[in-house]
Amino acid sequence: MRLLAGDQIPAVVAALRLAGFRLIEAALPDNLDVDCQPSLSMCCAQEIERPAVPTGLVHMLQLASKTGATLADLGKFELASSVLTSAAKFEQSLRNADDHQNLHQQSIAQATVVYHCSRMEAAWKEGNDTVAQYMLRNITESNLEHLAHLSARDRELLASKVLEIGRSLLSGGAQGSERKIDARAEDAVKWLQKAFSLAEHLDDTLTAGAVELKRCILRNLARAYALSSGLNPENLARAETALNELLDSIPPDDRKDVANQELHWWRLAVLRRRNAPEDALFEAFRSIIDNMEFTEDNVTNVLLDVRTLPHHQLVVKIIQMCLRASLGAVNDSALPFVERLLLAVIFHCSKDADHTRAMRDLRETFSCLVLESAEYELPKVGATACLMYGERRHSVKRCSDAVDWFLLGTRKTFSSVADTCASKCFRKAALCHIEQEEYAQASDIIRHCPGEEAGTQFLSFLVAIKQGWENDGRDQLTFVDNHLVARPMIDTVFHLLAIRAIKAMVDGSGFDERMLLMATRLAHEIDLKHVLLAVLQELLDYVRARKTTEMNVEPVTLIRCMIRLVLRLITDTAEAEGKDVLIDALIQHFTTARALVDTVCKEKRVSHIIRDVSWLWRTAYNCAVKGCTDWDNAEERVPSLFDVSRELLEIYLETALEADEEMHLCIIFSSFAAASARVFALRKLDPQMVNSDKFEFTAREIQTCEERSRKIVEKGVISSNNIPRVTQCLSMLFIFQAELACRMKEWQVIPQIIDKFSQSQEPLSDTFEPIVDMLAMLHASLDRNALSVEKFARWLRAICTMLLARNTAPDRLRAICYIEQAIGVLEEHGADDVGDETYPMDERYWLLTSSYNTGIECLHVCLLDDARRWFEASSRICRYVPDGPVRAKKITETYTQLLDRFGS
Repeated sequence: MRLLAGDQIPAVVAALRLAGFRLIEAALPDNLDVDCQPSLSMCCAQEIERPAVPTGLVHMLQLASKTGATLADLGKFELASSVLTSAAKFEQSLRNADDHQNLHQQSIAQATVVYHCSRMEAAWKEGNDTVAQYMLRNITESNLEHLAHLSARDRELLASKVLEIGRSLLSGGAQGSERKIDARAEDAVKWLQKAFSLAEHLDDTLTAGAVELKRCILRNLARAYALSSGLNPENLARAETALNELLDSIPPDDRKDVANQELHWWRLAVLRRRNAPEDALFEAFRSIIDNMEFTEDNVTNVLLDVRTLPHHQLVVKIIQMCLRASLGAVNDSALPFVERLLLAVIFHCSKDADHTRAMRDLRETFSCLVLESAEYELPKVGATACLMYGERRHSVKRCSDAVDWFLLGTRKTFSSVADTCASKCFRKAALCHIEQEEYAQASDIIRHCPGEEAGTQFLSFLVAIKQGWENDGRDQLTFVDNHLVARPMIDTVFHLLAIRAIKAMVDGSGFDERMLLMATRLAHEIDLKHVLLAVLQELLDYVRARKTTEMNVEPVTLIRCMIRLVLRLITDTAEAEGKDVLIDALIQHFTTARALVDTVCKEKRVSHIIRDVSWLWRTAYNCAVKGCTDWDNAEERVPSLFDVSRELLEIYLETALEADEEMHLCIIFSSFAAASARVFALRKLDPQMVNSDKFEFTAREIQTCEERSRKIVEKGVISSNNIPRVTQCLSMLFIFQAELACRMKEWQVIPQIIDKFSQSQEPLSDTFEPIVDMLAMLHASLDRNALSVEKFARWLRAICTMLLARNTAPDRLRAICYIEQAIGVLEEHGADDVGDETYPMDERYWLLTSSYNTGIECLHVCLLDDARRWFEASSRICRYVPDGPVRAKKITETYTQLLDRFGS
């Protein structure tokens, strides 16, 4: 026997049923008695005995109904129709039968319902909806007594048949797939309602599948109601009722099943389509959250769905509820979603137009986190989100709102976040207060920030300069760092605070050079010169310490700005003490500029800053010249400026393509002025208190200045018109050398200086006068025992020799005065018994000879008064030399003879 394939079995079964039915039907008489009870053996016999019992019709009706249903299942509708037509006759006969004793009511009811059910299914599958519904009415309305006699099992099967047709309509199955879903759903409602009415009275305890059948019917009925609500809006309420009834029927252990979870979402969708009030929507979400597992998909679904709700407050309440549920979960599986839920709350609160309400909701949320899970700490994403939304409000000038957002980022909940994030939130909040001119609040917030961070110090700087600028003096008292400060010192205090903050900022962690640039710009805009100067100094130190910087700031440019600023401050400052400090700072800045230029020279980049060098040397020169007349103790301050000016000018001349005469003159004059100032400074000091090194240094500077000036003159770059000016400077340098030699008591150097100058090309008249005038000091020094008689004699001889060599009347007058001073010294130290301090004999003879010879020269030119004075001096000197009387007599005779001769 050949085995059948699986898809061939239904066709074979249907064929066998049809054959069996036809055989039995053929064996029946034309007028079947209601009491006959045919059997298969009787149908096969030649002669059939027909007992008159109603059970035969019942069996024939059942057989025909099942055969027709089987053929309809295979799509053989014509055969099914013919079989079911025969079944109709059996049903008609059975309906006309009279069961007086009611012995066959249940079997008749069962057969009749099976018949109508088969006709209903066949008509539905054939697409004849009218017949199908007619048969359904026959089952549920026309023959209610039949339903009453059905067993629970038969009633359950019938309800299942009706349910299948309703489900087929919803899915667009056997028929109507081309129809719109709402129309099909409207028809499905009728079928499903009938199915539910059939299953409603089933006893759940007696029928195992009754409970599941009812749930299935309610599920499909709720769906049909929802889909058909477009045609019948009242079906939304019916859908909600069906879902509520369905949810109530779910056992507690099965409520977190995925399929059952969908029911909660369906109910929510129905409520939203009904525009249900917020309370109803909230309860719907509560049922979802209370009965769901905390998984990525479920949490995502909740968050996505609440985003479409139009009510902000409802959205926040739902997410807060979900957050509490995650924190209160039995295990820790829900904790990973806490951060995500918190971010959702933050996000939705950021969209709230009512800022006060948003802050209240957020504070409530954070409190919930602390209360529900005291040990739970969030990562930095939440704080970062608060920071981001605060920055958004700050960007649109909503500073008050931004402060609240920034402070939220510092909550205890974010204690696991790195301090940098909390500090940044505090600083942002302080910045908002500063922009609103709320400096006290800003200071309070800044105190919460780590003081070692550069950003904190920058804000302190900002508060200080803002307060110092905007406090116009109307208030007599104000608070600075919780200390009451009175004007007029308030501005100075704020400036000091700003300077202190900027210095601490550079050394703070997280320092960025852009902070210095910004501080520079702010101080410049507000015109706080002292603060700007401090900022520029810090910026310069930073640039010098880091040769490779991204700021692209040239140190020489910075020092130029600082010098300009100090010059303005000197002009604006009236107090002498403050001006002295600024002058010292100016000198220091020029010295720094010189060092910076040296660095650039070593790097062979002087050409890049040649304009700066030009500005620097000119400014230094002009400042030094102005300082000579305007500054106190100028002789102690200007030498450094003149030196810097000269050194910078020399560097400029080495690089510049052309150099004019004025530049070389500036080198000479700068060098001469520096040397002169150092000499003037020494004159003001007590010689006993001055270190010899200082004299030696000044002497070297003078010598260097002389050599430098002579080299420039020898180059021929000085015109004849300016040579006298240079010569005058050189003459003064000889005088300074002689003066320093006197003060250093280096008497042997004086003749060398005089000889050197005598051999130079400079005119002697204006130079020798100051030198010989120094002999007035010699006598005074001698009186105070500060100078030996021998050194005095040597000095006197050198100076008088120089004066007499010039051979002018003023020089001779000066010389005779010094000779007379020497005679006075001889009167005291000319005796032989005065000890070691006697006037040297050779110097006595020189005095005698020089006086006598000069007297004769004066007579030759008819200067009788001068001659008399010189001869008298020589006669007095004769008292202190051997053979003095003889020499005195000879001198008198010679003088008388010459006088008589020249007189006649």
